Amino acid sequence: MDTKQISDDSYHDKINMKNIIHLRELLNSMPPFCAQYFRGMQEYISTRTRIAYAYDIRVFFEYLHDNNPIYGKQPITEYTIDILNQITKLDIEEYLEYCTLYEKNGKALMNDEKGKKRKLSSLRSFYNYFYRSELIDNNPAVLVPIPKLHSKEIVRLDPDEVAILLDTVESGERLTKKQLYYHEKTKTRDVALLTLLLGTGIRVSECVGIDLNDIDFRNNGIKIRRKGGNESVIYFGSEVETALLDYLELRHMIIPCSGSENALFLSMQKKRISVRAVENLVKKYASLITNIKNITPHKLRSTYGTALYRETGDIYLVADVLGHTDVNTTRKHYAAIEEYRRRKAANKISLRENIE
Repeated sequence: MDTKQISDDSYHDKINMKNIIHLRELLNSMPPFCAQYFRGMQEYISTRTRIAYAYDIRVFFEYLHDNNPIYGKQPITEYTIDILNQITKLDIEEYLEYCTLYEKNGKALMNDEKGKKRKLSSLRSFYNYFYRSELIDNNPAVLVPIPKLHSKEIVRLDPDEVAILLDTVESGERLTKKQLYYHEKTKTRDVALLTLLLGTGIRVSECVGIDLNDIDFRNNGIKIRRKGGNESVIYFGSEVETALLDYLELRHMIIPCSGSENALFLSMQKKRISVRAVENLVKKYASLITNIKNITPHKLRSTYGTALYRETGDIYLVADVLGHTDVNTTRKHYAAIEEYRRRKAANKISLRENIE
């Protein structure tokens, strides 16, 4: 692929290219046989997820190298696939215990149940691939039970907090003098961005990837690239429409940096806004209205999903709009609301008429 073709690719294609290069760099620090596993999953697993798996599997091999005198005798890049047959269930259990708290590059790293579950899931997938391919005889990873996750309350904004948040973004109330200086330059963009997140429930990665020509005001729809690479059209209401139109009046007056000409949302440096920048933006405004809820772009997504489910009672519609491939994922997030609806249903049916 030549330089011209790369520059013409979409934001998501550029991210994928960047991830592919990063994954290759990670594989250079891992045993050579790992490359076969990642080639085997490339057709159905996103590059971002493959990188997450690579990090987890590399941590496992680093643990073996640094904590087992047998495996510490040779570099990780010289390990052969035979090492997988030598590892026991106990080795993996000790590795998970190690993951609770360990040090790397002078930094202390911790994993809760969720983190250890992901690391074990990555290891299980890794072992399953080679076991099913009949390249190893043992599969100790499947013998280790998945860590039990303790349920946590789903954090979301209440309806009145949503209104206060948007009012705060618009007014700049309670911002510092320095923040107000920048707020004057970004207010219209920030209102449009947060209104879009709250009014559609899209992911932050989907939001930053939107191009100008992805918006269809005739049908009030936006084409987005979902998690996993599938394209989808999401629809928005009048509040989102107004906020976007207000922002586009200013956006069309900005001359973006090279490579960001088509981006909908721009940073102050006139480049496509990044995921991190949106996360910081949400944190800045949300901290002004609540100090007990850690609000992130994903929490705004939960806020939208909650509002939609309360309004419609249709879990399948919520799953479809949010882009969940499995409705059980949606059901898990909104179980508390389902319980509330079931309780209300108990009084909807009268078995006997009240006779005075």
